[in-house]
Amino acid sequence: MGSDEAYNFVFKVVLIGESGVGKSNLLSRFTKNEFNHDSRTTIGVEFSTRTVQLNGLTIKAQIWDTAGLERYRAITSAYYRGAVGALLVYDISKHLTYESAERWLKELYDHADPHIVVMLVGNKTDLSAERSVPSEDAKDFAEKNGLLFMETSALESVNVEAAFNTVLTEIHKKVSSKEVTRGSINAVTLSQPKAGADDAQEEKKACCKNL
Repeated sequence: MGSDEAYNFVFKVVLIGESGVGKSNLLSRFTKNEFNHDSRTTIGVEFSTRTVQLNGLTIKAQIWDTAGLERYRAITSAYYRGAVGALLVYDISKHLTYESAERWLKELYDHADPHIVVMLVGNKTDLSAERSVPSEDAKDFAEKNGLLFMETSALESVNVEAAFNTVLTEIHKKVSSKEVTRGSINAVTLSQPKAGADDAQEEKKACCKNL
C-alpha cells in the first residue's frame, strides 16, 4: 500500500491500566512488531497507527497509550473522548493490577462514549509460572461487565493481533448497526483519502503537555 492509500474508517482505541502492565509493548507489537525489554514508563500520552484490512474494509486504527501512573491521569483523561474502543490491560502475575480494573472501567465510562467496545486483556502470559490472576476469575469479571476478554503476551507475540483485530471488528459492527450515535461518531466517520506521511503505516507522536 502506498502513502496515498484510502481508508474507510479511523477508529481511536485507548490502552488503559496500571503502569508496568505492558501497554506500550502491546502497542509497539501491534503497530511495529517490536518489543522493548527496557520499556520506560510512558509520560503523558503516545499514539501509533496501523492500517488493517477487516471484512474487505480498510480501517486505520489510531491506538493511544495512556500513562498508567496516577499522577498523570489528569493529563490523559481528555484522551478518552472520541475513543470507540479500549483495551483494559492488567498483568496476570500482579494481582493488584487486576484489582484496579474496576476503577479504570469507571473512569473510562465517565469520559468515553457509552457504547465504547472494551476488552479486558490479561497480559504477560509468558509469566504463567508466576500467575496470580486465574483466567476464569478475569473471564467472569469480563462477562459480568459486558467486556470482551483475552490473554496476551506482547513478549512472545501471542494473541496481540487477535486482541486488537477483535476490538476493531466489534467497533465496526457497532458503527454498522448505528449503535454508536452521539459523541464518538466524529471519530469514526468515513474518511477521505489523504496523501502524505499522515497515512504512513506507522506513525508515532508523543504529547506530554498539561492540557
